[in-house]
Amino acid sequence: MQTFRVNDYDMAYLEVGDGPPLVCVHGTLGDFRTWYSVLGPLSKAHRVMAVSLRHFFPEHWDAVGDDYKMAQHVADMIAFIEQVKPAPVDLMGHSRGGHIAFRVAQARPDLLRKLVLAEPGGDLDASLPVPEGTPAHPPLAARTARSVEMIRAGDIEGALQNFYEGIEGDGSWRRVPAAAKQQLRDNALTFLGQINEQRRPYTRADAQAIRTPTLLIGGAATTGSLSVMWRVLAEHIAGAETAVIPNAGHWMFEQAPLEFGEMVSRFLAE
Repeated sequence: MQTFRVNDYDMAYLEVGDGPPLVCVHGTLGDFRTWYSVLGPLSKAHRVMAVSLRHFFPEHWDAVGDDYKMAQHVADMIAFIEQVKPAPVDLMGHSRGGHIAFRVAQARPDLLRKLVLAEPGGDLDASLPVPEGTPAHPPLAARTARSVEMIRAGDIEGALQNFYEGIEGDGSWRRVPAAAKQQLRDNALTFLGQINEQRRPYTRADAQAIRTPTLLIGGAATTGSLSVMWRVLAEHIAGAETAVIPNAGHWMFEQAPLEFGEMVSRFLAE
């Protein structure tokens, strides 16, 4: 584990491999360990730099302060990437980390060579309607709010199960490996920050502003809004490529690491 000093914060990251830099950004309840399952495949041709965002493990945050904001995490990632050489870098984000990567590409395309968004999180505004006939999905924000209530009541395990099964379906929590569960537990208090992180919805203009060559990836088994959002964004990002990982859900890189690694590596090599 190493650190870069970014915006008065020591940002931890894990570095594996040699070659052009690929910076990886985890999602909700994650940290640099999120990418363990694909470090092998991805580091064959890249210097993989997996970050832990502000207030995530290895920090044990007490949920005190007002700097857990989407804008802060985006600014931190920009400051981090500015220190990575050689430039520009490839940037990959998953879920909430995909939202952060999208905003970095929007604000500082000069820092990026290619962009990979694995089921980016967030909401679509009215300028990005979903296709007709798309089933209505309850917003994940409601699940997050419920998990926050449970954490405040001392029920960490119930909060994590509620959140995870809101994405992967009822009964999925019991199938999560012990190490992955521990990572989620280590970051449980970040939920308390996320409830007021001031994340903006995606707009059509936002998507059209992305000029970095972009790959959007989804899991074939993902349900709910996360299965729709990346497809809508892909329609409005110029030249965007898409890929679907068979027999995998939202945490596709854990469930199908070889397939995920091959798709990402192929795109980055083009």
